[in-house]
Amino acid sequence: MSTQNRLDKLLGALADSYPRELLLALIEHNPQDDDDADPLNIHAEGEDTISQLNIFMGHLPQLDKMGIIDWDQDNNQITKGPDWEEFEPLLQLIAENKDSLPAGWFDDGKSE
Repeated sequence: MSTQNRLDKLLGALADSYPRELLLALIEHNPQDDDDADPLNIHAEGEDTISQLNIFMGHLPQLDKMGIIDWDQDNNQITKGPDWEEFEPLLQLIAENKDSLPAGWFDDGKSE
């Protein structure tokens, strides 16, 4: 896959709040646990079934296939993948500038 296609896929993944928050969380805490369908508590109440389907059949397999994360389904663990370093500069840039980004881009309430 070309570098441009990989960037497009990453930016597409970042469009949804779960993978965006998961990838930013991996900067600080590697590994993440996937025992809870919403370990980052970013989905509203009542979205459990839809969230689980999106997370376990969409987001996690996509990020794993891209090599950004390594998703160990047997041990319920998500770690930085073999291609993490390729995307880490962009993720670091986002993480370092969260407070400068528009309100609502992140669910921690700190963005303005």
